Amino acid sequence: MLGAGESGTGAAVLAKVKGFDTYVSDISIIKNKYKELLDKYKIGWEEGQHTEELILNANEVIKSPGIPNDVPIVLKLKERSIPIISEIEFAGRYTNAKMICVTGSNGKTTTTSLIYHIFKSAGLNVGLAGNIGNSLALQIAEDCHDYYVIELSSFQLDDMYDFRADIAVLMNITPDHLDRYNHNMQNYIDAKFRITQNQTPEDAFIFWNDDPTIKKELDRHGIRAQLYPFSAVKECGSIAYVENNEVMITQPIAFNMEQEQLALTGTHNLYNSLAAGISANSIGLDT
Repeated sequence: MLGAGESGTGAAVLAKVKGFDTYVSDISIIKNKYKELLDKYKIGWEEGQHTEELILNANEVIKSPGIPNDVPIVLKLKERSIPIISEIEFAGRYTNAKMICVTGSNGKTTTTSLIYHIFKSAGLNVGLAGNIGNSLALQIAEDCHDYYVIELSSFQLDDMYDFRADIAVLMNITPDHLDRYNHNMQNYIDAKFRITQNQTPEDAFIFWNDDPTIKKELDRHGIRAQLYPFSAVKECGSIAYVENNEVMITQPIAFNMEQEQLALTGTHNLYNSLAAGISANSIGLDT
């Protein structure tokens, strides 16, 4: 594991539980709570350095999302063709839970929290993971759930390959973190659309219908999932919107409610609420 924060430590615990020889290396100082967890599972770790002879001998490396792809140890791993994956990619191998994944330049934390609240309030066995909540890998190792609602950054998506989101939510795309993408907006867009990779026609892709970048890119990414676009007002293509002060969701199950009943107010929160409502609707919940 490169990095011993929430994701790296969680991945280390899951790897240990699954029988792998596991080692954690962090160039910074590791927080005491993570040291205690690693010690509890008898996982070797180091801080303040990267011991190359150990790291470059790995069969696979799980990299924390905050570590750039151009730091020396990562470049050396790539030179040796050692696979580098994310904690989410690794954790997804060891669960059959339904994955509801949310990304976007803005609004993803609120939307993720709303979906989790709806699922939890409905009595579902659900975990909150990714950029908020606890490590997905740690939850799978210690406290399995039937559903996981996961907030994903572009950095996490970069190192995901076989992971499949049952429900993928893309709130919007605006320029962000371009220093990590060679100041190339297309690279950043492609990273965000990785949330749809491996989806099947049985899955759902929920997105803001009025985002010009998303609309322009839809045909480029071979999306196979069912498309569920939302917008503030009724318009061509949208399956969720507000009309006559009522929130309308027309697919996959028709549903409506008074807009004033929404827990959060404001235009941005309307988008968050629509995305969360479609997500719940997609698994048969009456929001």
